[in-house]
Amino acid sequence: MLTDPLFKFLSVNHTDGLIIAALQIDTTHEIFNGHFPDQPVVPGANMVQLVKDILEHALTINVQLQIANNLKFLQVIDPRGIDRLQLTINYTTDNNLLKVNADLLDEENVCFKFQGVFVRK
Repeated sequence: MLTDPLFKFLSVNHTDGLIIAALQIDTTHEIFNGHFPDQPVVPGANMVQLVKDILEHALTINVQLQIANNLKFLQVIDPRGIDRLQLTINYTTDNNLLKVNADLLDEENVCFKFQGVFVRK
């Protein structure tokens, strides 16, 4: 987990193979001073980190990203207009591997799509 989180977990619901997390962006986070001044945008790397953090939180395990098959950044997340998001993670397990498909949404708009594999540490 990031020591200075950009996202606050409002709720994390987990059923077999599905995790749904409601999130709030820290709109005052210092990252927005540099990414980008006067035009803040949530960095893509933080979205990937968020998928990892939610997996670890919901499954109470440590994981490492092994393969990022497909990353799609579909809509800019500007914290001046968007402060709440939903992350939906569908996953399957195969030995120590977690095969993951995730969508990060602002209400009904998909902002980020992730497909990849994590390995248990």
